Amino acid sequence: MYDGDSFTAAHRTLPFGTRVRVTRISTGRSVEVVVNDRGPQKQERIIDVSRRAAEVLDLVGVGIAQVRIEVLAPPSR
Repeated sequence: MYDGDSFTAAHRTLPFGTRVRVTRISTGRSVEVVVNDRGPQKQERIIDVSRRAAEVLDLVGVGIAQVRIEVLAPPSR
């Protein structure tokens, strides 16, 4: 279930439970999130992050930005 206060994200193909680092390219700010949903709906976007993660990345108000995604750990079994 979505919780805007958690460090979570939606991705189309990464398995649920995958830990990734999302880095905003223009600022170098990064945050670790766990994939727990499918999305984003718009094809030109690669990931949606929770509101809390967006705050860390300084995306609130901006909405979208170029990011780099690094897989840190696959889902735990």
